[in-house]
Amino acid sequence: MGAGIALALALAAAAQPAGPAPGKRPTTPLFASDQPIRIGLRAPISAIVRTPSSARTPRPATLTLISPAAETHSIQLSPRGLTRRLKVTCAFPPLRIEFTAKPAATSLFKGQRRLKLTTHCRPTPQHQQYVLLEYAAYRLFNIVSSHGLKARVAAVDYAEADGRPVISRLGFLVEDGDDAAKRNGLVEARMPARISPSQLDPMTAARAALFEYMIGNLDWSMRAGPAGDACCHNFRLMAASATARSGLVPVPYDFDYSGFVNAPYAAPPEGIPVGSVRERRYRGHCIHNAQALQAAAEFRAKRAELLAVLGSIPQLDEGRRKSASEYLDGFFRNIATDEDVTKRLLRTCIN
Repeated sequence: MGAGIALALALAAAAQPAGPAPGKRPTTPLFASDQPIRIGLRAPISAIVRTPSSARTPRPATLTLISPAAETHSIQLSPRGLTRRLKVTCAFPPLRIEFTAKPAATSLFKGQRRLKLTTHCRPTPQHQQYVLLEYAAYRLFNIVSSHGLKARVAAVDYAEADGRPVISRLGFLVEDGDDAAKRNGLVEARMPARISPSQLDPMTAARAALFEYMIGNLDWSMRAGPAGDACCHNFRLMAASATARSGLVPVPYDFDYSGFVNAPYAAPPEGIPVGSVRERRYRGHCIHNAQALQAAAEFRAKRAELLAVLGSIPQLDEGRRKSASEYLDGFFRNIATDEDVTKRLLRTCIN
């Protein structure tokens, strides 16, 4: 393992959170801290990498927690994702971890059943920076919303099933949506392929849309999923009950296509008139414009806290940190006043 990864493991960026409010569950131990961890994955890595993009074949594997403590778990490991599964995009796919047995009450993985692991895509140092910027985007949304999925950086030592080392790279684990919902006293909502914007909670929808504008992300929909899929695209929905059909809370994820990350494969979605992913365009729903103005005031109040996130990301190099900070500064210039929000953002709202 390189000195940089070892240094990342030594960084602790946040204190333990306070206990949950009544009706809410505590954050699971894995996501109760921002301190990087180190894990080992022993699996048929080569076979997983070669899995056709249309398949999700799970394979027996072993996950070992190396730091901060030692523990080992039997898991099923499979490739996941869409664009990042394509070989022209990534040489190494994102992964899904499924525990075959319930982790012990003393385990860092207590309460975990399945986890998404965002991986390095390609082995170059440049791609490590894209991973860290996407991780930073999750942290940014955690600042503005308690509903956001939590993430945790992991230095991952990959090895074949026979123990032969493959590669060591940084990635990050993402909280399961069901656990995020429970933290907030909610449940995940399973909805059909398309919903009405009027079914969304106005304030959380406006806040999420403004966040996507802040990071320059256009690859999402909080009201419709891809053809043949349920709602939504790069959004999860939470609700007060499994049968609720209104007051739905949209929660974003997958930010690699954002201008903030600026991955080399990222391009604007078809039909959206921008020249590159670095060009922002507001795509919140018009019926939430009043709430968007309120959300902009919230973001302005948290400007220092949001910008401070970039200084706490392990191994984010100074050039990337400066560029990301300047990109966020552009957002704050665009929302400096309510008049700016109305003129620059709300004119492109969607119905």
